[in-house]
Amino acid sequence: MNEQWSSGYQKRKKIVDIIFRSIFKLAGILAASMIVFIFIFIVKKGISVFLPSYGPDQVDLWQFLTGFVWRNDQHIYGVLFIVINTLITAFFAMLIAFPVGTLTALFIVKIAPKPLDKVLTTVIELLAAIPSVVYGVFASGIIVSWVDGLAATFNYTTFGGRSMLAVVILLAIMVLPTMTSLSIVAIKAVDHNLELGSLALGASETQTNFKVVLTSAKSGIFAGLILGLARAFGEATAVSMVAGNKSLGPTWNPFDITRTLTSTMLSGLKETTGVDYDVRFSVGIVLMVTILISNFAIHKLKKKVGAEGQ
Repeated sequence: MNEQWSSGYQKRKKIVDIIFRSIFKLAGILAASMIVFIFIFIVKKGISVFLPSYGPDQVDLWQFLTGFVWRNDQHIYGVLFIVINTLITAFFAMLIAFPVGTLTALFIVKIAPKPLDKVLTTVIELLAAIPSVVYGVFASGIIVSWVDGLAATFNYTTFGGRSMLAVVILLAIMVLPTMTSLSIVAIKAVDHNLELGSLALGASETQTNFKVVLTSAKSGIFAGLILGLARAFGEATAVSMVAGNKSLGPTWNPFDITRTLTSTMLSGLKETTGVDYDVRFSVGIVLMVTILISNFAIHKLKKKVGAEGQ
């Protein structure tokens, strides 16, 4: 009787395993299919504007890739200066957010008292969940006013505070919660015995935190850097509210208006038709390539830092 029950139980367990494995496989295939479909759609739509079959509004590929002017009204589409602007804003945003996020995570995990630890962690999680448009409204009301006042101090005139500096500050604020959360997880995962060993060898707590804890947690910290950079590159709604969408460039003056890849894709989207609409998919292709190259560069940097730390 027990053998029959055990045999039946094993069969039911195998059937349940097969069903759940099939469900997981199907979910994975559906998710991958959606990604592939979106990628193919964007590439097909983006490339079409450069083909002779597109008609009289065909866009010159070389001018598109090397141009420094973007004028929808004149059908002039040059994306190179927009790529440069996007890289500049993302770089300086990460330059602010990366050290602040890492040190904040280190403080929360290793220094802050337990009650404060929980409060700060909750606040960071809430900040990560705030919609982009809320950040954009905040930037339009607070950050641009501050930038306008700062520019006046240096005798610069801004477009109501909309500027590259406003975009940088906004992006730094937006990516900070994500980077901090992942850094917290990475630091908590460090083996406590490594810290005890460092302290036993005579290192101070500060030396241990910086030399042992952060070094051991670098993989998770760099993962936060990659996700933060991806959000900085991909943010559209909030950036469009403070960028100003300059029609030529690149922008070197932090108090001048700027234009990023995402703000170009979003600006006036509902009013555009024909080539003005389709060329935005071409900008999307450029954005994806930019993100892939940046992620590859960060992975290389991560390996170099890891090799030097050994």
